[in-house]
Amino acid sequence: MRHAPDLLRIATAGSVDDGKSTLVGRLLYDTKSVLADQIDAVTKASVDRGLEGPDLSLLVDGLRAEREQGITIDVAYRYFATPARSFVLADTPGHVQYTRNTVSGASTAQLVILLVDARNGVVSQTRRHAAVMALLGVPQLVLAVNKIDLVDDQASVFAEISAEFAELTRSLGWSDEQVTAIPVSALHGDNIANRSENTPFYDGPTLIEHLETVPNLTERAPVGLRFPVQYVIRPRTPEYPDYRGYAGQIAAGRVSVGDEVVVLPSGQRTTVSQIDTADGPLESAHTGRSVTILLADNVDISRGDLIAAAVDAPEPVQQFTATVCWLAEKQLRPGARLLLKHGTKTTQAIVGGLDALFDEQNLALVEAPESVELNQIVRISVQTAEPIPADDYQVNRESGSFLLIDPQGGNTLAAGLVGDALAPLHLKELV
Repeated sequence: MRHAPDLLRIATAGSVDDGKSTLVGRLLYDTKSVLADQIDAVTKASVDRGLEGPDLSLLVDGLRAEREQGITIDVAYRYFATPARSFVLADTPGHVQYTRNTVSGASTAQLVILLVDARNGVVSQTRRHAAVMALLGVPQLVLAVNKIDLVDDQASVFAEISAEFAELTRSLGWSDEQVTAIPVSALHGDNIANRSENTPFYDGPTLIEHLETVPNLTERAPVGLRFPVQYVIRPRTPEYPDYRGYAGQIAAGRVSVGDEVVVLPSGQRTTVSQIDTADGPLESAHTGRSVTILLADNVDISRGDLIAAAVDAPEPVQQFTATVCWLAEKQLRPGARLLLKHGTKTTQAIVGGLDALFDEQNLALVEAPESVELNQIVRISVQTAEPIPADDYQVNRESGSFLLIDPQGGNTLAAGLVGDALAPLHLKELV
């Protein structure tokens, strides 16, 4: 029996004009993941602009207004495949004010391609993006030194940029095995799908070869079931007079009929009696599957509760330390009263204190800042009105993350990680 290739979730990041859109277009083009009429349309548009060949960035740049401004501002998800593996790619913008989009795109990535322009090297936005990836726990990084064809001493430039980036990533907690540097020209296709004769100093894999063979690290450690309840289903029909199911998407782990589970925050224990789907019942289901779970006992459960594996269920908390990336124009100050969304549960929350601000340029902590600005990362203390069954983010991304929301406008203000996500980073003393 022929098995389908496994799926790797990847994301791109980098500064404006580093060539992310061209790189993604090249990946789509070289893996034959675009239709012939799309290529024809791009070629025609490129010729109309006076270009000699197709501008592959046009395959992925979204809105016409964005292209006219010269920057891409949304997070676009692209799909492509090779015989060895399938890929979902989050193409994130490079401008500093869109760091929030980078956080969104990289939050589920198993690998991030971080681009730098060979002419500019590691810049402040490179350091900022690397810091965000470290906080999010991205397990694999690729440094794509793009536009390598535009520098004179390519070998020296590549070696210098790679060494500087390696020093940065080691400081942020990555091992050398987790980081791979590749010299590329997205415009000409050098070292994307085919090894380039223009970079004789480089004997490593092409970008696609690396993407095909890098370990697929879906979870940093095994974790039991985490199932946020989205709906309680009670049809109350003659056909199903006693049906009571709990619908949602499995955030982590696996569930099987007969498993012992605990409902949080109440702490009531029971077993799984049935797993329903739109395609019929299942004996087991895993992360990402939308299911309806039926339990052996009549337990009081409502939207926002969590059904978790009894063996490693998280302890519900109301006071905890968290690390947040502030995504709003207005400042965050101690005592702010906000809404906190964890899984399917939303509750009131108070930011008790701003403990330490992360200076990603100097890899240092600034103690007790008075306020937090857009795109800054800070360790805070949080108190919630209701207990939330959250894991530490270092244990499980899905059940260890949350959002802070403006209670008046409903806008998302921050992406949060439960626990001290700054602790694993090798930071300087408080300044």
